[in-house]
Amino acid sequence: MAEKTGKENALEIAQILEDGKAENVRVLDVSQLNSWTDYFVIATIHSSAHWQGLAKQVKDYTKANDMMIHVANQKTSDGDDWNLIDIGNVVVHLMSETAREFYDLEKLWHAGTVLK
Repeated sequence: MAEKTGKENALEIAQILEDGKAENVRVLDVSQLNSWTDYFVIATIHSSAHWQGLAKQVKDYTKANDMMIHVANQKTSDGDDWNLIDIGNVVVHLMSETAREFYDLEKLWHAGTVLK
């Protein structure tokens, strides 16, 4: 079986997040804009339990696809959660609605290509 591309991985992770009831899931190709990752998967989550469940599903996906998580961080700013899963060529951002609106990654990375 051929190894999946970063794009295929990003889109499959996005589907996992949608299946897990994350909202406003977006995939951005940022490969031409930086040297440290190729794809952002951004999703809105509703609670700490919600992001923990989704993070577990993403981690299960990485294990099943022989991928390695480089860093798993949680950023808290004034109570707004931003949870990051760094899989190398794919970076997953699980964000509360408030944090998503405040940081507006899609606007910040507007030069990226929206894949989903």
